[in-house]
Amino acid sequence: MRLNSFDEWSPLREVVVGSARNYTSHERELSFDFFFHDNIVRSEWYYPRLSATGGSTATRSTIKQRYVDELNEDVEGIADTLRSLSITVLRPMDLPADVAAVRTLAWEAAVVPPLNIRDNTLIVGDEIIETPPMIRSRYFETQLLKPVYERYFSAGARWTVMPRPLMTDASFDPSYVNSTVGGPTEQIAHPQPSHYDVGYEMLFDGAQCLRLGRDIVVNVATANHAKACDWLERHLAGRFRIHRIFRLSDSHIDSMVLALRPGTLLVRSPEVADLLPEPLRKWDFIVPPVPEANGFPQYDADDLILTSKYIDLNVLSVSPDTVLVNEACPELIRTLEAHRFTVVPVRHRHRRLFGGGFHCFTLDTVRDGGPEDYLD
Repeated sequence: MRLNSFDEWSPLREVVVGSARNYTSHERELSFDFFFHDNIVRSEWYYPRLSATGGSTATRSTIKQRYVDELNEDVEGIADTLRSLSITVLRPMDLPADVAAVRTLAWEAAVVPPLNIRDNTLIVGDEIIETPPMIRSRYFETQLLKPVYERYFSAGARWTVMPRPLMTDASFDPSYVNSTVGGPTEQIAHPQPSHYDVGYEMLFDGAQCLRLGRDIVVNVATANHAKACDWLERHLAGRFRIHRIFRLSDSHIDSMVLALRPGTLLVRSPEVADLLPEPLRKWDFIVPPVPEANGFPQYDADDLILTSKYIDLNVLSVSPDTVLVNEACPELIRTLEAHRFTVVPVRHRHRRLFGGGFHCFTLDTVRDGGPEDYLD
């Protein structure tokens, strides 16, 4: 099929599901801690408290093999569930076991597999846009999606790569992180100067965007995001309308707000409405109960937790009335069913350890919807 994906809810025909093969560890260095700052340093029931790193200092957090094995089982279960719904499932190349690190002019970092593939790609209609990564370990992640992108390009899709950042320590705008220092959060320590410093660069993920036909709502929390949003506005001018919202979260918004169908949003709390564009404030809001601690696996003190307790709001709509939801969330399932959605429960155990839910793990490439106007 030809690439066609304008929104988050139209009937889904083709989707890419990420790969977790050869996931072994997380490397905590400055870019990693900037990205996960809101989560890895809080001291609540779902977070361990860890000291932040920074600059050239890096520490390796090994992931227990049983968690990786169970993650791979669950990812394959997601793919099988989508196939059972008559959706074509495409996959990236697996990360080879012998690829331990990547190196650029400015730094070296460990590599993680292409699991949360929503992050480094934005699909807008008939165009693939590879976005400038925010974590060094994921710098070349989209290379493992090349066979998928080549397939759609050969069928007529546009294919664009946003400017690639040098990603020195000075590339990162610390204003959001510094604004949350004090209370439960800690300062990112000691950024180091580099010969390759050029100031704040574009650093941006597709998961910062809510796609609504011709309208794209973009979360901007830093100068890095703002510069990337400037690029998007110029590149998509005349085809799409960009609507900026500010600091709805540190970066991604798909565990804060998701559009389940025209006129209906799944949101973390009613306060989300205050930061949304005015037309979206008129939509119906579904606010599920606050997640309970017993809905998550219990981990050891040395297990690195990457996501908030709201990660299971990261659902995937396969049609305007059907949603994939974690089977471990009965309260969320009942809430959606009460709003007349058909819920397809799917197992996903270790979402706290691997930084994503069903929306993160997937990239919808073919949906039935078109460039309608939803925010007029």
